[in-house]
Amino acid sequence: MSEYIVTARKWRPMKFEDVTGQSHVTTTLQNAIATNRLAHAYLFSGPRGVGKTTTARLLAKAVNCADPNGTKECDICREITEGRSFDVLEIDGASNRGVDEIRNLREAVRYAPAKAKYKVYIIDEVHMLTKEAFNALLKTLEEPPASVLFIFATTEIQKVPATILSRCQRFDFRRISTEEIKNNLAWIAKSENISIEDDALQLIARKGDGSLRDAQSFFDQVVSLCGTSITLDKILVALNVVDHEIYFLVTEAIKEKDSKAIVALVEQVTSRGYDLKEFLSGLTEHFRNILVAKTTSSTDLLEVSDVFKKRYSSEATAFQTSDLVRMMRFIAGTEAALRWSSQPRYRLEADMVQLVTMPGSLEVQALIQSVEDLKKKLADTEMSGPISRQVPVVGESGNTGTRKILPTRRVPLYNRPANARTAIATPSPTNGSSQATTVSQDEITARWDELIAEVRTRQRVSLASVLDTSTLLAVTSGVVRIGCSNEFQGSSIQRNKEFLADVFHKVFNSRARFDVEISRTHVASPRNAKESSSQPRQSTTTPPNTITDEHPVIQVLMRELGAEPIE
Repeated sequence: MSEYIVTARKWRPMKFEDVTGQSHVTTTLQNAIATNRLAHAYLFSGPRGVGKTTTARLLAKAVNCADPNGTKECDICREITEGRSFDVLEIDGASNRGVDEIRNLREAVRYAPAKAKYKVYIIDEVHMLTKEAFNALLKTLEEPPASVLFIFATTEIQKVPATILSRCQRFDFRRISTEEIKNNLAWIAKSENISIEDDALQLIARKGDGSLRDAQSFFDQVVSLCGTSITLDKILVALNVVDHEIYFLVTEAIKEKDSKAIVALVEQVTSRGYDLKEFLSGLTEHFRNILVAKTTSSTDLLEVSDVFKKRYSSEATAFQTSDLVRMMRFIAGTEAALRWSSQPRYRLEADMVQLVTMPGSLEVQALIQSVEDLKKKLADTEMSGPISRQVPVVGESGNTGTRKILPTRRVPLYNRPANARTAIATPSPTNGSSQATTVSQDEITARWDELIAEVRTRQRVSLASVLDTSTLLAVTSGVVRIGCSNEFQGSSIQRNKEFLADVFHKVFNSRARFDVEISRTHVASPRNAKESSSQPRQSTTTPPNTITDEHPVIQVLMRELGAEPIE
């Protein structure tokens, strides 16, 4: 019984033309050999499994071949292929990374080749060498003997010092496309008399993720399970790959807004033992395919079989581009959150339900349009004629009644000038709702700095600064009225009214409420509040636009999105 050899070794390329997906490298090297323009050092960089070491061996054979134009492999090439050549040395940079190993190499390069024309040193994973080892290699690498050729290979080019890079000819190996991997696997399967479905080949090629060696390893695994007849269903079991049909069920649940179906799908994913991260990664790719089909009106860029291309073309008509981009970002956030979640399944279920119930861009646009229509309607109403309304009035004896406001032409809330004077009003206290303060305004003004100091000691430094630059207007009926020069200061005091009431009680041993009035004229110091409050002031406070505030759309925006009126 012959010894089994894995596909990656058995079908390793024996000439430059057999290297898959790296023609830009192999063509350059062939031309350099043909024109006798060989460099003394080469650096091959790129992802794993794309042919760096294979190309290095082919270059070593090409420069040493005794019969380059012959039809058969010469003895030197055979020795290099079998790994027993004294003139071609493959060194593992991870296990020979110290300065001592490089010193031994420097001593060895002085000796001429034993049999071949060039002595070739192939150092794999060269980025693993230490800083001292790189420094020890510099002089030899810059001016090696004429019969020495260095070939470095690395997957992390950023870790190679610039001094090394500048002494080498660098070749960047690219990821191999899915179609190229698929064609290579199809050729191998045909050579070994293995029957395999096209969809199965496509899946193995995608699973390789740009690495031909990884794809060939998956191919070996599938052959071990399925034998010489390979189908897509068997591959899904062998590699534990998420069935592509599940992703189409996800988009169907999104279209139908079916939360029950999406929870059932998560249960199906977890019960089958699929990796949740792999599921989300595949779902992102699924939405990417829909997005590409939507934006390009074509499926030529999709790395899927023809059957799935037709389905993606159909799915593209059911989604908006903005929705697809938003869902892809949402899934990416879920994938990142699962790394730190103690209950990843629960997090996945919650996020998938949120994804299904997420409103579409058309709904949001319709809401925005309704707001714009409302603004135009209100503008037309305000400018077409006066408005009169009845408001409640409380008499001095406590009797309530109504008073009619004379017709006036009002400027809509969103069209008011920026410097319009505004009041943040607080309802007046009813009988028994609060105690009237017994502290005089003169005493409050005199001890205002003491109140600000108490606020600052309670770790409210920003609020203390706001009070320090505000104006104490008046103290009437247990209400402390403060004037602010801008809305930021007014909102800061408005948010901390209860806190200020507690501080006031501690400082003055009396209860009081705080009211705020915003005007650009309120820039006086609190110490001058008595003088400024004694002079008559004409209030220019604009009444709130109750018509706008009471509209259901405005209420939803204010409640759900935290919208605020524009003055």
